[in-house]
Amino acid sequence: MKKKSIFLLVMMLVVSVFLAACGGNESASEGEAGNGNSENESASHDYPQFLTVAGATSGGTYFLLANAIAQLMGNEFPDIDTNAQSTPGSPVILENIQKGEAELGIAQAGVAAEAYNGTGQFEGNALTDIRQITYFYPNVMQFVVRSDAGINSVEDFAGKTIAVGAAGSATEINSQDLVAAVGLTYDDITPEYVSESQAVELMRNRQADGANLIAALGSSNMLDILSTGDYQILEIDKATVEKLAEVNEAYYPYTIPADTYPNQPEPIETFAVANWLHGSAELSDKFVYEMLTVIYDNIDFLEETHSVASHIDLDDALEGQTIPLHDGAVKFFEEHGLEVNQ
Repeated sequence: MKKKSIFLLVMMLVVSVFLAACGGNESASEGEAGNGNSENESASHDYPQFLTVAGATSGGTYFLLANAIAQLMGNEFPDIDTNAQSTPGSPVILENIQKGEAELGIAQAGVAAEAYNGTGQFEGNALTDIRQITYFYPNVMQFVVRSDAGINSVEDFAGKTIAVGAAGSATEINSQDLVAAVGLTYDDITPEYVSESQAVELMRNRQADGANLIAALGSSNMLDILSTGDYQILEIDKATVEKLAEVNEAYYPYTIPADTYPNQPEPIETFAVANWLHGSAELSDKFVYEMLTVIYDNIDFLEETHSVASHIDLDDALEGQTIPLHDGAVKFFEEHGLEVNQ
């Protein structure tokens, strides 16, 4: 009887060891799946868990579009937690993408060129993990001056008080480039580092002679300031635009059509810089490809947020490119018949 009990005990131990071994093998298999060997786990890596779309100040065009894109992506990819982020502007937007604090962002292509190449204000701090994804719309230089300020050209800024944009913003970078193109510096003017809405107030209070209100055509600030007839849009001649393009290839000539604004009966020659959707190089090719499909299939949705989305068109998708495209974007555009330059 005693021998039988010992035999049963031994058999139970053998069975326990066998079951434990089976359990260990099962755990190992699960561990392998956790390292991306299973199809489901591998697929999950194609999509970000969180998607932050960076724009500029709340209420501005960048932020409104960023919010619309976040909503659109949230609708199409319900498993992704999406949101829009407000920032001071293009430089911070691109820095946040580089640091992983945003996955996408709308920014000026000219600022992106400086950021990626580590020039200008990004000297020694190249943002090599940013990529361009698609062109959105032109930021048009709309430099407004008081009609009685005696400013008929950029050279006339000398000795004047000029609202150049918030310090370090893309607007302010454009102002720096513009005055430099005609041989001036900030030492030749009195710069006011303010937002566009604050610039309008300074002009009204006669505390500024001119203001950089670069934006999409039809901006509320432009409609507001030009409604009285006391202000005018400064024409930027072709020679100045050519010098600007030497500083940064993102600048190109642009004509503001007549009657775009009140009291503007004639077309105005100026320049523009492309606004692009930028993203992190860490985003998967599959996600960027599918995201572009969603964007180009839902332009009407974006136009409901802001009319500038009407510029989003496959024929112009590579307008003003200044840095490498994301590989997912390369695949998307090549499949749609566009010639891509990397």
